[in-house]
Amino acid sequence: MNSALLPNLYNLLSVVALPFAILYHWYRSISRGRKSAFAERFGILSKKQKELIAGQKIIWLHAVSVGEVIAARPLIKGIRTAFPAYRILLTVTTETGREVAEKDALADMTTYFPFDLCLAVNSLLNIASPKAVIIMETEIWPVFTFQAKKRRIPLLLANGRISERSFPRYLRFAWFFKPVLDCFSGLGMQSGADLQRILAIGAPEERCQVAGNLKYDIPFSAVAPEERQQLRNYYHIPDDLIILTAASTHSGEEELLLQVYKEISEQWLNLLLVLVPRHPERTTEIEVLAGKSGYTVIRRSSLENKSEFKAAAGMVLLVDTVGELMQIYAFSDLAFVGGSLVPTGGHNLLEPASRGIPFLFGPYMENFLEIKKMALEYGAGIQVADLGEFKEAVADFIRSPELRQVIGTNGLKLLRDSGGSVERHLAMLKEVMTQ
Repeated sequence: MNSALLPNLYNLLSVVALPFAILYHWYRSISRGRKSAFAERFGILSKKQKELIAGQKIIWLHAVSVGEVIAARPLIKGIRTAFPAYRILLTVTTETGREVAEKDALADMTTYFPFDLCLAVNSLLNIASPKAVIIMETEIWPVFTFQAKKRRIPLLLANGRISERSFPRYLRFAWFFKPVLDCFSGLGMQSGADLQRILAIGAPEERCQVAGNLKYDIPFSAVAPEERQQLRNYYHIPDDLIILTAASTHSGEEELLLQVYKEISEQWLNLLLVLVPRHPERTTEIEVLAGKSGYTVIRRSSLENKSEFKAAAGMVLLVDTVGELMQIYAFSDLAFVGGSLVPTGGHNLLEPASRGIPFLFGPYMENFLEIKKMALEYGAGIQVADLGEFKEAVADFIRSPELRQVIGTNGLKLLRDSGGSVERHLAMLKEVMTQ
C-alpha cells in the first residue's frame, strides 16, 4: 500500500468508528454516573484549561488509565526536575485515571485524550503545541501519531510492552502498525522480550532500546510504626486486627474472596478484610453481594461521619474512593493483588512490595509476566493456583509474623535492585528533544 495514502486511510477508519466510540463513551458515562466530557474528547478545552497551557513550553504525556498514571508518577517527577521550564499536560482515557491524576496533582493540566480524528487531534495540538509527546506503554493512535510527525513533534514511547497474548494480533496487522511506529522518535521498551516483539511488528531498530519498567521506580520504604499507627487511627482500625487487603479486584473475584474470608475467619478471629475494587463504580454491587453473604459492610467514604466507629473482625471495609491504595497497603499485614483469580491478566505486584508487605496473586498474570517472575525469584510474593492454596497461604501469613517480615523485606530488596528506568527514559527524552 502506498505509504502516502495511509494517513488518509487511518482517518477514514476513525471516522467510520466514531459513532461507535461516541456510543461507548456515552454508555460508560451513563452507567457509571459520570460526565461524558465529549467536548474534551473532541479536543475542545475550557477557557480556564487553555490558560494553563496556551503559550507555555509543554511536554505532553498520555497515560490511559489508573495503572499507567501510577507508572508515570516517577517519570513525571523526573521530567519536572530535568525540564523545570516546561509545563506538563497529562491526558488520560478513563474517568478513574483522571481522578487519580487530579487528586495527586501530577500535571499542570489534565484532560481526556482526543478521539483519533484529525479535527479533534489538531484542536488539542494547536492549543498545546507540545515540544514533545510521551505515550505510556502501547497506546498507539495512528491519526494522532501522523499529525504529530507532520508537525515535527518528537514522539516517545515510554514503558513500552507487547504482551505475549496480544503479540500474535499485532503481528497479524504489522502492515498497519509499521508506518505508525516509524513516526516515533524513540521507543523505550520494558524488557528484551518486548523489544523483540515490537521490532517484529516493524519498529525501527535504531530508535528502540530496553529502558526498563517505570513501575520498578516507585518510591519504596518499610512502614514506620508511627505511620502505621496513624493510618490505623485514621481508618478506625484497632491495633489487634490482622488486615488482609484485596486490591484491584474484578467481577467474579469478590465472591471467591468472601468465601475464603468466611472460612479463615472461623479459625482466626482477629481478621479484617479490606476490599478495594478496581472500578469504584461497582461498589453497590459488591456491597449487596457481601451483605447477602452475611457481612457487615462499611464504606470507606462513610468513615468521615463515624468518629466513634471502630472496625471489627469479620467486617468488610469496602473502599469506594480512589487514590488511597498505597496508604491502605501501609497499614495492612498482607495483600492480595486482584485481576489474577479471574482471567483479566493481573495488576501491579510492586505496589504492595513498595510498602514492605507480603502479597498473594492468582494464576492469571499475563499482563505482568516480567514482574511476576521477579517477584517469585526474590521471594517477595506467593502465587496461588486456586482457593485452597489461597486459604493455606493466608493462614500461614496470619500464623507467622516472621514470615510476613521476611517476604515483605524481599519485596523492598526487589525494588532496590531494579531501579534506573526513569533515568534511561529521561535520557531518551533529552535526545529526541535535541534532534
